[in-house]
Order: sequence, then C-alpha cells, then structure tokens
Amino acid sequence: MVLPYDDFDVSDVTTYPLTSRASKVDVSQFGAAYDRGSGMPGWFASLPAILAGADLRAVVEALSAARERERPIIWGLGGHVIKTGLAPVLIDLMARGFVSAVAMNGAAMIHDFEIAIGGRTSEDVESALGPGTFGMAEETATGLNGAINDGVGRGLGIGQAVSAYLAASDAPFKALSVVAEAGARGIPVTVHVAVGTDIIHMHPAASGAAIGEGSLRDFRYLTSSVAQLAGGAYVNCGSAVVLPEVFLKAVALARNRGMSLEGLTTVNLDFIRQYRPQTNVVHRPTVGIGKGYSLVGHHELLIPLIAAGLIEGSGPPESTEP
Repeated sequence: MVLPYDDFDVSDVTTYPLTSRASKVDVSQFGAAYDRGSGMPGWFASLPAILAGADLRAVVEALSAARERERPIIWGLGGHVIKTGLAPVLIDLMARGFVSAVAMNGAAMIHDFEIAIGGRTSEDVESALGPGTFGMAEETATGLNGAINDGVGRGLGIGQAVSAYLAASDAPFKALSVVAEAGARGIPVTVHVAVGTDIIHMHPAASGAAIGEGSLRDFRYLTSSVAQLAGGAYVNCGSAVVLPEVFLKAVALARNRGMSLEGLTTVNLDFIRQYRPQTNVVHRPTVGIGKGYSLVGHHELLIPLIAAGLIEGSGPPESTEP
C-alpha cells in the first residue's frame, strides 16, 4: 500500500484551559536571585525547588535530620574523593557529628595512605605505564601491605589495620588522613577490596589470605553499621562498582535478619548516573521504606556544598578534638 500526500485536518482539534492542566512546574518553585551578603543559607534558599535544586536541599535536610535524631550517617568513598583534596572537609564533618562510619574501596585507602606519609598522591599513569614504574612506590607497597598483613594477623579488618599503623607512625601529614582521623575519633573505617584492582596487589608483600580475610571482616563490620540505618543515611561518593555492590549485600543481610531500615535515605554523588549506584544505592534499598537521591557533578564541588549546607544548618560541635 502506498500512502498519498494528505494534509491532516486540524480544524476541529479540542483544547482545554492551561489552568486546568496538571503541570510539573509552577512559579512557586522558581529560584531567586542571590541576595548579596546572605551567605550559604541565602544561597541554598535561592535554589529552584526543581530537579537537582530540590534534591540538593533535600539531601542536606535529610543528613541534618539524621544527625538531630542521632541516627547513623555512613559515607562510602571512592579514590577520586580523596585525591581531589576533600579530606579536610570530611574530617570537619566527622568533628561535627555527620560521619558515623566510613567505607572505602582500595583506591581510596591507597590515596589516603600516600597523603598521610608523603603529602602527595595520584601518579601520572600514562607516563609511568610504559617504563614499567606504575604502582611501584616503595613506601606505599611496603607500608600498606605490611600494615594489612600485621593487622589482619592480629584479628583486625583492613581499615582498622591501616588506621592503627598510621596512629603509631610519625607520618607527617596524618592529620589530613581520613583513615587516621576516623580511627582517632573512634569512627569505624572499613575497606572493601577486589583482588588485583589495587597497585599494592602487584607486590611480593601482598598476601591474598590477609587481603581476603581482612576485607571479609570489614564487610561484616560494615553490615553491622548498615543494619542500624533506620532513619539514617548512606552517601556513596565516587565508587561506581565495588561499594554499591557491597552496600546492596549488606542491606540484603540486614533485611534477612529482619532488621528494619525504615526511613533510610541514600545518596549517590558522581559525574554521571551509572547503573550500579543508581540501582544498588539509590533505588533498590529504599523501595517502600525511604528515599534515594542522585546528584550529578564534581565531588570537589558537591561535597563542600553539602558540607556548607550542613554546617550552616547546625550549631557548632561541642568539641572538634578527637
């Protein structure tokens, strides 16, 4: 069948009043021009109550509410968060009561360790890969593998092991280490490792037994923290695969034991929306019981913005000392 060129008749199309239509946006949701001198509270108030503007404020309000109700806030950190210089922001949030536990992947632990011992991290992979020097820093390989092997041998998880190592060391920059500062404040640190993904696994001192045992121990520690997340929050920052998978399994174990996660808020912060964080952090754990948010952007912008919102919306901590 060949169709002709027919001009469709639109003369009797039906319409309705705009005011009778359900609309997703109205002027009550609009943002406002920033009022000079109003500071961060004024800036947050100026955001439109639409999409990311509404979500950013909702995240700050949820984390503030969790702290007020003395419910846990767990931060999951990928390597990019640490190597973009956000340790001082996270350490300050610890002091203010906005961090109940920290989960890291192996990359975050490595960057944090290198900052503590040398004040620098993040090598140029492209220039180092060809000559065969990528991942071959002696202090990182020896120090981290030694800390893990020794600590796990004493019954610790990887996070505890590295924290204890740094605490006992004279590392010149350990005040800028999330792992060291969390340990000093009694905040649990867990490290969740995929074997072969981290530079320290390339070295003779790497022990599969210690890495596996320590990371499994840390998974169970994290699950104990996740099981207490009713009314609390989990914030996944910059881990696209490992931590979302680990978090989902921790949620599954908690639910298997009949533990309620009612009122859970989950947040994912990253450059793009990816499958695992979106499903395993934002959506699946909160279905029917809570709310998940996905904020897209640079960690070095989003995390300080969230921190500023939390600080402006809360009183000063009683003490910022460990």
